[in-house]
Amino acid sequence: MPDFRLISLVVPVYHNAPSLPDLLVAFQNLSARNTDLDFEYIFVDDGSTDQSFAVLEQLATAEPRMVVVKLSRNFGSNAAILAGLTQARGAAIAAISADLQDPPELIHEMLAKWRAGSKVVLAAREGRDDPGFTSVLSDVFYGLFRRYAIKTMPKRGFDFFLIDRQVCDLLTTIQENNAYLMGLILWMGFKPDVLYYQRRAREKKYGTSMWTLAKKVKYFIDSFVAFSYFPVRVASLLGFALSTLGILYAAFIIINRLITRVEVEGWTSLMVVLLVVSGAQMMMIGILGEYMWRTLDETRKRPRFIVERTLLPHGETH
Repeated sequence: MPDFRLISLVVPVYHNAPSLPDLLVAFQNLSARNTDLDFEYIFVDDGSTDQSFAVLEQLATAEPRMVVVKLSRNFGSNAAILAGLTQARGAAIAAISADLQDPPELIHEMLAKWRAGSKVVLAAREGRDDPGFTSVLSDVFYGLFRRYAIKTMPKRGFDFFLIDRQVCDLLTTIQENNAYLMGLILWMGFKPDVLYYQRRAREKKYGTSMWTLAKKVKYFIDSFVAFSYFPVRVASLLGFALSTLGILYAAFIIINRLITRVEVEGWTSLMVVLLVVSGAQMMMIGILGEYMWRTLDETRKRPRFIVERTLLPHGETH
């Protein structure tokens, strides 16, 4: 049974050792502002190879409200958040990144929305102080996702949220190995309250982001495949268009040969057409392969994450 005075704060951690002490202080300040509530802080080490877990262990010795979960390897931020949600005992659960680019103090306002009856409260980015290329990629991704997948996605997206216990329990029962957690929250249909904020630039003292271009591309593909058939529809329409153009071009060549009796020259044009059509076919096969691979991944029924070790309050270890 959940403790209805308890609020769980979940943090996925991946190479965030420098920012963890400051984040814990921000959580403690939040707790001091909400003295009628109890808090637990759940940090999930997502296979970090820096000193993140050692820092968490040290912090946990002085903070009895901390729970530290260590995953066996890097499973990704969505899986790490899910691991934290499975540990959460609170009546409401907030998830926030560990790099302090999102303001922990905003959780106070999110809790007010939850107390007023909202089951889902999103902290959506109104703007971001990240480098220009990162901002452009993010805007393109969320623009496409809003148009072709889930229309209720905030314009610049979100990965900072607070959910009610009911929503948390539903999320943890969904068995998808490549789940896009933010999409699932919106897909459930609970009307969200949205708070807007300016995402901060990452401070140099907190190190550099491990969010590489390859991870962003995988995130983009996983999100679209999970919630949209648009790529498959585009492949079908492209195939139909190329087939139609091919038939028309073949008819033109035959008619031109019969009427003008002129030999058709065009090795170069033939190769261009062949390469274009072959490239389009390979692209279509690749799109279908992305869907088929994820279908195969789901049939394997592998766990979404593996917990290597859990540090509970009062020094208990599981």
